[in-house]
Amino acid sequence: MTDSVSPEIRAKMMRANRRRDTKPELLVRRHLHAAGLRFRLDVGKLPGRPDIVLSRHHAALFVHGCYWHRHEGCRFATTPKSNINFWTTKFSGNVARDQKSVAALRSLEWRVGIVWECGLRKPVQADTLAELVNWLHSPLPFIELPP
Repeated sequence: MTDSVSPEIRAKMMRANRRRDTKPELLVRRHLHAAGLRFRLDVGKLPGRPDIVLSRHHAALFVHGCYWHRHEGCRFATTPKSNINFWTTKFSGNVARDQKSVAALRSLEWRVGIVWECGLRKPVQADTLAELVNWLHSPLPFIELPP
C-alpha cells in the first residue's frame, strides 16, 4: 500500500514526534510536583535514561506512548499499513530496549514505574495519577499503569 502523503510531508510529520516534554510526560510531572514530589529529568547515568527519576524514593519512571512502545492490547498501538517490515523491526527494537532498560534498573535495585499514554486520558487520568503517587509511597518494586 502506498503512503497517503508525500515523503517530504511524512518526514516532517515524523520529525515532529518529541523524545521528551511530551503532553503525557508533562501531565505526570505536573501532578507529581503538585503532590510535593521532587524529581530529575532524563538522568543519563541510569540505564534507559528514565523520563523521571525520584531519587528520594529510589524510583525511575518511564512515560510510554502506546504507539511507539507497543502497549499490548491497546487500541492506540496500531501498525502503519505501508513499509510494514520497517515498522515491525522498529517497534520490536523499541520493546526490546524498554525491557532491557527495566531489567538493568531492577538489577541496580531501582524501583521502576511505567505509565502508559492511554492511562492518562480523561476518563481514567485521575485514577492513574493517584495510583502512581500511592505506588511511590509504597515499597513495591514495579508498577505498570494501566496494567
